[in-house]
Amino acid sequence: MRRRKKKTLCPELEDVPLDPMPPGGCIECLATGDTWVHLRFCVSCRETRCCDDSKNRHARKHAAAAGHPVIRSKEPGEHWAWCYDHEAGVRTA
Repeated sequence: MRRRKKKTLCPELEDVPLDPMPPGGCIECLATGDTWVHLRFCVSCRETRCCDDSKNRHARKHAAAAGHPVIRSKEPGEHWAWCYDHEAGVRTA
């Protein structure tokens, strides 16, 4: 498992796992037949949910409910992680 190691203002972003992300869309939107704008990947439970620009904002809701604050962008060409608790982000590539 490759990890991004860098000193940041957010301790959760100092050791972000960079494992390949599985294919697929927002698990909650898919279950209800809804759509999303962008996808986010929870580094704790390895599930995909939709971004804050999507109407359901499942990634943020999941972070609050499950206590999993760190996500990675699942968009092609985007290499960053974000911590909802600290409202901080880092580049991962």
